[in-house]
Amino acid sequence: MAKTANNSAAQLKTRYLSSEDINNRKLYLITKRGIDITGAIFGLIFFSFLFLIVSIAIKIEDPKGPVFFKQKRIGKDGREFFMYKFRSMVTDAEEKLQELLRYNEVSGAMFKMKNDPRITAIGRLIRKTSIDELPQFINVLKGDMSLVGPRPPLPREVKMYTAYQKQRLLVTPGCTGLWQVSARNDVGFEEMVELDLEYIRNCSTRYDVMIIIKTVRVLLGSHNAY
Repeated sequence: MAKTANNSAAQLKTRYLSSEDINNRKLYLITKRGIDITGAIFGLIFFSFLFLIVSIAIKIEDPKGPVFFKQKRIGKDGREFFMYKFRSMVTDAEEKLQELLRYNEVSGAMFKMKNDPRITAIGRLIRKTSIDELPQFINVLKGDMSLVGPRPPLPREVKMYTAYQKQRLLVTPGCTGLWQVSARNDVGFEEMVELDLEYIRNCSTRYDVMIIIKTVRVLLGSHNAY
């Protein structure tokens, strides 16, 4: 009997998820959207003064560059959208990426470089504290993103995805998620995918609230965000 139960659990874990698995959780999705709207409005109001300070600092360092950076990302069911951040890099950062790909410090379809030369002085500070992510509250209000979910990948990353990895795209991407509160940049792409799928399989209102609380703790004491 125990062996049968263990086999069933293993099959459940390896079974590919479908959109029906997600969309059938109607009460959860309605509650999640309510939390997203409330949280995003509160976040924009609470951090409004910080928005002003960071905007001024970015302009002082680089008067000709924009305050905000928007980048095409892939959301739920493969839909494209523009994700917003405070600009933390030089204005031609995208053009310089190709020459830096060989210095990638994480495995798989993702780029991370601890001492990325494209990052500005103010950019290094706001990335270390994750302040650069605050404009994503706008994406949450628009419905492109949720407060909690897998991080939205770049189009070039999704082109490298296997069918298994594309399961990350079954839910609305988030500002934070299980990966961020568990490991941040200490894991490779494959481990990140497994953490995202673990979240998708077990997502609930209680789980989301727990991740939000853990995110606050991580941001207050993080040493591995870059």
